[in-house]
Amino acid sequence: MSTEAFQGATTATELPGNPPPKVQRPSRRGRTWSTVVFYVVIGFFILNLLAMVSTVVLDSLGQQWFTTWLPEGLFTTKWYSFEFSDHDIVQLLSNTFIVAIGVTLIALIVGFPAAYVLARKQFRFKGLLMGVYLLPMLVPPLAYGIPLATVVLRYLGGALPSIILVNVVPTLPFVILILVPFIEQVDVSMESASVMLGASRFQTFFRIVLPLVVPGLLTASVLAVVRVIAMFELTYLVANADAETLVVTLYGDAFASGMRPEQSINAMAVVYMLTTMILLVIALFFVKPTQFVVRLKGK
Repeated sequence: MSTEAFQGATTATELPGNPPPKVQRPSRRGRTWSTVVFYVVIGFFILNLLAMVSTVVLDSLGQQWFTTWLPEGLFTTKWYSFEFSDHDIVQLLSNTFIVAIGVTLIALIVGFPAAYVLARKQFRFKGLLMGVYLLPMLVPPLAYGIPLATVVLRYLGGALPSIILVNVVPTLPFVILILVPFIEQVDVSMESASVMLGASRFQTFFRIVLPLVVPGLLTASVLAVVRVIAMFELTYLVANADAETLVVTLYGDAFASGMRPEQSINAMAVVYMLTTMILLVIALFFVKPTQFVVRLKGK
């Protein structure tokens, strides 16, 4: 197209008879209603969450609660004393932390090489392999947990190593799914430059790749620990009386045979909730994965 023709076409589009197409923008009223609906839904969810947690906490601190707005004999700790005398809380906490830390370490050691290959290499059936890795997250735990627990109990028994082994199965794909984007953010040219300057593959890995992926490892470890503490099905199928965790004991108090006061069950639920929240707050206080991700992207 010549310059004159292009200018003529431009002038034609600017004539009053040919106005430029207008972009349809959402009205201010529509944006206002969408904002109101969003905050109403979020507020309703938070209100229900606070109501449920407050009900459990108040019931664990009262004598009884039937027809009054607040429990009778509020702010008593006898149900907590009852749970501490009925269960070895120290042993339950140690079992829970050993299982969570052991599962997380194994998942990181095994999952990091797999995540590195998936992030760096292009090969046939890569999507199929990724789907196989993620399969334990998609399949209900009981679908593979019963045969897995049968094999583990036959050869290892119901001790803590068995609980760690069975919980690695759903935690490993979770760790891989978190680590792959972190590894993809590390520029490949940095590894190539390190090799060209004479560094070996191991030196490149430990001096270039690993320091840049540490934020991803920390993020995966924090989320994996919280996830493992909340895992119930596989632990319940394998654990014996000496290797129970907090969540298995809480389930036993709630659904085992015999009469147990509801307030004592709620007291155990509060102990479990506080343990999870304290661990998460401490981990995020030292790790702060969001800040590391932002810092990594900015480099």
